[in-house]
Amino acid sequence: MLLATIGLMDDADIDVIEAGIALSLADTPNSSRQGADADKLRRLMTGWAVNLQRDLAPSTAKGRALRLASLIAGEAGLTGDTEDYDNLLNADLVAVASRGRGLPITLSILYVALARRIGWRADALALPGHVLVEVQGSGESALLDPFDHGISVTAARAADMARQAGGAPIVGGFPAMSNRQMLVRMVSNQASRARMNGDIGRALTLYERLTTVAPDQAGLWWERARLEQRIGRLAAARASLTAMLETTHDAQVGERIRTTLATLARSDN
Repeated sequence: MLLATIGLMDDADIDVIEAGIALSLADTPNSSRQGADADKLRRLMTGWAVNLQRDLAPSTAKGRALRLASLIAGEAGLTGDTEDYDNLLNADLVAVASRGRGLPITLSILYVALARRIGWRADALALPGHVLVEVQGSGESALLDPFDHGISVTAARAADMARQAGGAPIVGGFPAMSNRQMLVRMVSNQASRARMNGDIGRALTLYERLTTVAPDQAGLWWERARLEQRIGRLAAARASLTAMLETTHDAQVGERIRTTLATLARSDN
């Protein structure tokens, strides 16, 4: 799957596993090992789905959440990396399947994709600094924490987790991420770590990918333009800001972009 193809797709049509594989392989497109690891991930997903369909599948939300956790965290051993959280491989979907450790977002993608593959409704919920998975069944919902071995989480506990991370009180529950938002959050983790490590070139490469798979998210273009400006690529920064101007509907943001474009124009003179 080409990254540009993802950017043109309707959100509901995005296969987050194949899209995650494409983002992983973008770094090493000709690596036989990466290709083998990608195939391993595909086999894992297929095997899990077959197991779930072969079982007497639970209909309750709690039963479904427990069954997902028993496969992914229990049998396969995939859970959060508590010892080396900032390892860049934790935000790489293919590497997570190979290493057995990952970030909340990468693990959540696996849970959500597996549930949906067999027709269950599941969503990744965006908490401040964390991601939980919500599974539906029999008119109810259940929360689980993929980073902590898929354990069940109460709504009160989820609210506590958000408050401890400095988040504002949530009215009406936590927002469910779209397929594209899950991919953006996964790659943004890599970009943030690259920027913190002073690797601006790597961060820019990742923002170029982000604006390719999510071209309608104006904030990504802004971050890309900032990085381009920082390394002196002013023409590229202007192009990114112009793309952002075409995607935003916020008058104040539009004015901010025009002001920045004018500043960049003066820098060329």
